[in-house]
This record gives sequence, structure tokens and C-alpha cells, in this order.
Amino acid sequence: MALTPQSVTIQEVADLAQVSPKTVSRVINNEPLVRVDTRERILKAIEQLNYRPNLNARGLASNRSFLIGLFCDRPGDYLSEFQAGAIERCRESNLHLMVEPWDITNPNIDSEIDTLLGQLRLEGAILLPPLSDHPLVLAKLQDAAIPVVRIAPKKNLSAAPSIDIDDYAAARQLTAHLIKLGHRRIGFMLGRPDHGATEQRYLGFIDEMRAHQVPVDKDLVQTGNFVFADGLVCAERMLRAALPPTAIFASNDDMAAAAISMARKFGLSLPDELSVTGFDDAPVATMIWPELTTVRQPVAAMARIAADLIIQFEPRRNGWPHRIPRHLLDHELIIRNSTAKPVRA
Repeated sequence: MALTPQSVTIQEVADLAQVSPKTVSRVINNEPLVRVDTRERILKAIEQLNYRPNLNARGLASNRSFLIGLFCDRPGDYLSEFQAGAIERCRESNLHLMVEPWDITNPNIDSEIDTLLGQLRLEGAILLPPLSDHPLVLAKLQDAAIPVVRIAPKKNLSAAPSIDIDDYAAARQLTAHLIKLGHRRIGFMLGRPDHGATEQRYLGFIDEMRAHQVPVDKDLVQTGNFVFADGLVCAERMLRAALPPTAIFASNDDMAAAAISMARKFGLSLPDELSVTGFDDAPVATMIWPELTTVRQPVAAMARIAADLIIQFEPRRNGWPHRIPRHLLDHELIIRNSTAKPVRA
């Protein structure tokens, strides 16, 4: 009778590979200092027996949960891509990823966090913005002695490992692209005020405009909170202005898609009568027409690094390295059909 993955034991894998169960466990946990030929022999035995580690048994034996938490404030395209990258890295080390949205406007968030952390023994937690700067969330995780990796934090960058891109430089690069095309009346859609990237992208826009001595019309600076619906409101206000913009820089692709939608409602020809840029290179950037000129973030790579920091450093047991890791990844300007020279100055 063929063995099922559940019925195969680690001892059987060890017997087939002619090693100790402890050595098999080290290979399963992707630990170093296992000879290449031994590792290959164990992996072959695992495949031959179709062995699947029992998460509960592993946890009891090692006093570990093999569970990493990914906490966000609002689901969306960014979360989906980030989640995929983190899951891929976790599976390589036989860990699991738990995704949990926390609404920071919920008055019961305090008790919700306590309940969740009381039920789980997390290896670590990855915080997406704005949770990466939320004092209550950070304090709760610290009290529970759960190591944290922060994505795009705004404050206290040395408090915990962080992963980001240079939002300021990316915004300057995108603004320079519009100015080079000949745009001088450029609208700007801000993201959420509590999101670290919002300030950096706006500062990059402002400084690049000033560097080229292009005035910024405050009436063309609107807050869209990274939300499509709010982006529609922002775009309508801009397009109804006495002197409407020839280009709109939206701080994410959802708001850029809203600007394109509203421009269609106004009967504008894109990109001739209005250029639009986004940020992130989310799936929506290539699902609309014209396809968006935008900044591509290496979201999946950021997720892999975040998970890897927890997996490799094992901070719960050993603590973070003396020098707190901060990873600043490269971005890329993606020029598509949503930007062109203006037909009117």
C-alpha cells in the first residue's frame, strides 16, 4: 500500500537517506552547514517518499510556530503582489504566511490585536504602511516580543528593519519626464496623510518643479488618499479649474486610473489634451487605455527580503544584528502611452 504524505515520518526519510532525523530537520528548515551531497540525498528521499512536514509537530519539537504575520490596513493590488512574494519565500523554508487586515480607524483595534497575538506564536510580523508607523500596533508587537519588519516607514527608521524605495527620487524623475515633454501646469494627487510615501512623493514633485522654475498651482494639489473614488473627486476639481492642468501626477495607479476615467467624462483626448502618470505599476496600469506611465516598485522582491529577514536572522531567538538592516531597492520609470507633449501650453 502506497504511503500518503501524512503517514510518512521523518525517521523514514532519515532511514532512506542514511542520516539522522536531526539532519533531515536541518534540511527541511533550510539551515546551513549541511553538506551539498547530504542535502541532495535528503531532498531526493523527501521527494521519493512524498514527505510533508507536520507543522504542529515541528512547532512542538522546536518551540516555534513557523508562522509569519503580514499585517495591512487595506487590501488591494499592492497587498496581492506583496503577499505572493512573501508566500514564495516562506514556502522555500517551509513556513506559513498569515495575512491579517487591521482597520486602524476601528475603535476596537486594541482588543482585536490582543486577541490575535494571544492566539498565535508568530515568528515575526511584516507591517505594510501605514501600519508600519502606527504607534499602537508597534507597541503591541513589541510587548509581545514579536520581531517586526517595516515596509516604507515614515518615522524612526532605526527602530526596526525596513524595506523601501527612494520615493523622493522616483517622484522627481517622473516629474522631470512631464516637464521635459513641455508640461507646465501639472496637477498632483496626494496619497494618505499617514503614509510615509505620500510626503516623499510630494516633496520630490515640488523640488523638481522648483528646479525647473515651474510654478505649482495649489488649486491643482488635491488629496486622493490612494483611493479610486477620491481620485475621481480630485480629478474633477482639477479639470473644472479656471486653468486646468495639461498633466496630472497621481501618487498611485488607482488614482491615476480615476483621473483617466474623469478625463473621458470631460471628453478629453488622452494623452494629447491631458497626460496622466501613476505610481507603483500595479496591474491596473496596463488594464486601462492609455496604459499608464508610472514608477515600478519591486514589490515582490521587497516581500521576499522582508520574509527572509525574519527567516534568516531568527530575531525572536537571537535578536536583530547590531546594525539594524535597511534595504533601499531600485525603482524604474515605465513610460507608456498616457503621457505626451501637450497640445496647449
